[in-house]
Amino acid sequence: MTGSATRYLYLVRHGEALPDESGLTEGGRRQATLLGRRLADVPLTAVHHGPLPRAEETARLIGDQLPPGVPLRVSEVAGDYVPHVPSRDELPAESADSFLRFLADTTDEEREHGEVLAHRALDMFTGPVDGEEDRHELVVTHNFLVAWLVRDAMHAPRWRWLGLDHCNAALTVIRYAPGRPVMVLLLNDMRHLPAELRWTGVPLLPHL
Repeated sequence: MTGSATRYLYLVRHGEALPDESGLTEGGRRQATLLGRRLADVPLTAVHHGPLPRAEETARLIGDQLPPGVPLRVSEVAGDYVPHVPSRDELPAESADSFLRFLADTTDEEREHGEVLAHRALDMFTGPVDGEEDRHELVVTHNFLVAWLVRDAMHAPRWRWLGLDHCNAALTVIRYAPGRPVMVLLLNDMRHLPAELRWTGVPLLPHL
């Protein structure tokens, strides 16, 4: 009978992107390289990344710093999409207008496709793993998916991915251990970045 082991899920928002989102800025490339160096000693089994250029380039630069043989796997599930569009009744009254304005341009097609991918992400990236060996996986993605997976780890309502912002190349780590509660070990951690490369992507937050 096959047992189960712990999954360590490493979540990263892509590095700082060019204005046209065709790739990374020089700072974004440095962010990705420095993050790769931080992760070089982690026994990663795979690097999953979204298909857009800013995520692909980030994953490639991280991969350049990892030991040979760690596969880079492109996946639509790791891409940039709206995971859940809440109704007004789901939202706190004081913030409902702001959140609904933010999501107002989401089309019905984007809404339906995003919901499908969001559920696939939960199936693909969360929970303990089959077998006897712990698994360490990196997902290079976008702000919305990081927020969606953190929300799930905290057993928060589906709408609560809104309002969770993550910086470029910041590291979040979630542990899924058999028989134990899910634990968020790190959240939006930037210790691998010098001060001038921190807090990109969310410039309105206080730079602590």
